[in-house]
Amino acid sequence: MLCPNLTPEGLAGMFDHTLLRPNAPRADFERVAGECRRWGFAMIAVNSAAVPLCRELLEGSPVHVGAAVSFPLGQTPLEVKLFEARTAIAQGADEIDYVTDLTLVKNGRWDSVRREMESMTALCREGGALCKVILETCYLTPEEIIRLCELAREIRPDFVKTSTGFGSAGATVEHVRLMKQSTGGAVRVKAAGGIRSLESCLAMIDAGAQRIGSSSSVAIMEEFLRQRRG
Repeated sequence: MLCPNLTPEGLAGMFDHTLLRPNAPRADFERVAGECRRWGFAMIAVNSAAVPLCRELLEGSPVHVGAAVSFPLGQTPLEVKLFEARTAIAQGADEIDYVTDLTLVKNGRWDSVRREMESMTALCREGGALCKVILETCYLTPEEIIRLCELAREIRPDFVKTSTGFGSAGATVEHVRLMKQSTGGAVRVKAAGGIRSLESCLAMIDAGAQRIGSSSSVAIMEEFLRQRRG
């Protein structure tokens, strides 16, 4: 069922159109960047090494270039994450999606989790880039999700994000709703991972997601337009 107030432009502007495959050739980046321009997606989401190419391909476009940092495991020291994010911003990234170090979470090292989130958020803010914190919710208990979102509510990154898409599961409506409630509206929610249909996309939006990460953005938009035409 379509959201009655959702326009094609409004839906397109919620997508982070994703190309994170490690073996993607230049032609794939050219295609995905072209799709971002044509549809008016918010961002192209790529690994940090692809930032200079995507900045070149999207020159003169309002589409943001987003770098995935410490992707997909998050298992790099904070100093390495900061270096990668700083380099990506210098090379043209407008947004940084970084993966939380879940070993810190699982071992109850909440001071270190806070330091990571504060440091990454501050670096992005100084560089004029949006900061998205990837929680990888499939590996977390509800209590851990709530604790991370409460930290985000204090520290104020721009988004908390469900998933990398490389974990054991992707976004769920239940996790998006929990993240929305736990941040209290102070931080936006991005749903990503396994969102391949209009139905699943609209369910995430209804649950509170304000960005959608997907490699199926074009197919979802085409389905949306077909349904609108009736």
